[in-house]
Amino acid sequence: IEDTIKLAQKMGITTLNDISRYGLSLVLGGGEIKLIDLVNAYAVFSQEGIKHNQKIILKIEDFSGKIIESTTDQAVKVIDSQYTKLITDILSDGEARKPLYQNSFNLTTFEGRQVALKTGTSNDYIDAWTIGYTPNLVVGVWAGNNNNAPMQKQAGSILAALPIWNSFINKTLNNFPVEFFNDIEKE
Repeated sequence: IEDTIKLAQKMGITTLNDISRYGLSLVLGGGEIKLIDLVNAYAVFSQEGIKHNQKIILKIEDFSGKIIESTTDQAVKVIDSQYTKLITDILSDGEARKPLYQNSFNLTTFEGRQVALKTGTSNDYIDAWTIGYTPNLVVGVWAGNNNNAPMQKQAGSILAALPIWNSFINKTLNNFPVEFFNDIEKE
């Protein structure tokens, strides 16, 4: 558990601070995580093990184009790329995904594009998540009630978060070149 939490923290998770609160259920979502942290962690998968610092503003220019302030990337390797490629291979396998998503499968695929995807729903339908990525774009969606009340029964990730995620990424992908994940190296 301790090693898992340390790795999660290296990947950008900031909320798993009290190790005594977690057990084996942590891998099934037994810990509270912020959406921005989860997106940051999945970005490590999309970047084959490299964590980049999150930035809201890249640079500020004055009216003449002179840069007033800018940020620099602080890239750090946090996990071996071979492991991230395995995870990406699994999460981007549309055929493996098809039985789970059934009638919503079309919301998980994009013609001519490779997209990795993970959904999740907490107990009692309180939270629904969809996180998906390409080599250069990571999008996360949370659906739920702000008062922590359960959503309507069966309003889990496939019915609540996935359609929102799909709508956003469907429009956004057009702004990015077609890219593919690097293959897993064969031994």
